[in-house]
Amino acid sequence: MTDAPLIKLTGVGKNYGNIIALRDVDLEASAGEVTCVLGDNGAGKSTLIKVVAGLHRHDTGTYEVQGEEVAFDSPREALDRGIATVYQDLAVVPLMPVWRNFFLGSEKRKGFGRMDIDHMRKTTQGEMAAMGIDLRDVDQPIGTLSGGERQCVAIARAVHFGAKALVLDEPTAALGVKQAGVVLRYVVQARERGLAVIFITHNPHHAYPVGDRFLILNRGQSIGYHPKDEITREELTALMAGGSELEELAHELNTTTPSDP
Repeated sequence: MTDAPLIKLTGVGKNYGNIIALRDVDLEASAGEVTCVLGDNGAGKSTLIKVVAGLHRHDTGTYEVQGEEVAFDSPREALDRGIATVYQDLAVVPLMPVWRNFFLGSEKRKGFGRMDIDHMRKTTQGEMAAMGIDLRDVDQPIGTLSGGERQCVAIARAVHFGAKALVLDEPTAALGVKQAGVVLRYVVQARERGLAVIFITHNPHHAYPVGDRFLILNRGQSIGYHPKDEITREELTALMAGGSELEELAHELNTTTPSDP
């Protein structure tokens, strides 16, 4: 058993030709914590997701999983190490029932290769109920669910199939207040169940209530990496907003040391 963070990036960089997408980025995600990665469009969030998820290899720096250095060649390799990524553009089949989407590609079978529909229906219902979502009917097409409910189905599926770390790509971006609240509540539940959560977002108002640490990206570089007790909601919002005082504020936050007790 290791005390190392489940995921640790040190000095990670990624280039696409002459374009520097990430430069010298550090990140840790530990079991039972939510690490929020914030930034506007073009900040480097998408590239960071692709590196963590195994879609792209990093060019510089190190990527470790539970203390072991890795270099994934595919999302399958990352998933085999317990790292599941839930993208904003969910890979669901809208006309299929909720339970079919939940088990898509991992169908439970019984004698003669027949699908065990009863098992899959009950499991789906139970997993969603555990998240506080009481579906009217798991036979309903998943396309009839709200955006927040569909996100929660995808998250619950990843947890059910053994994820140790969840990478959530802007899960609240296209949702209303109520639906976003559903997803944020489950982010907290995932943390309480001992998962390491990396929550990618451009919205500091969604990040601050659930986050334990915050990485702020701008043009592929970190302009702040802080545990919650070192940054206020207002400071986090100011770093996201940018403007002429951004560099001064980032420098102040990154160099301030706690006062002696």
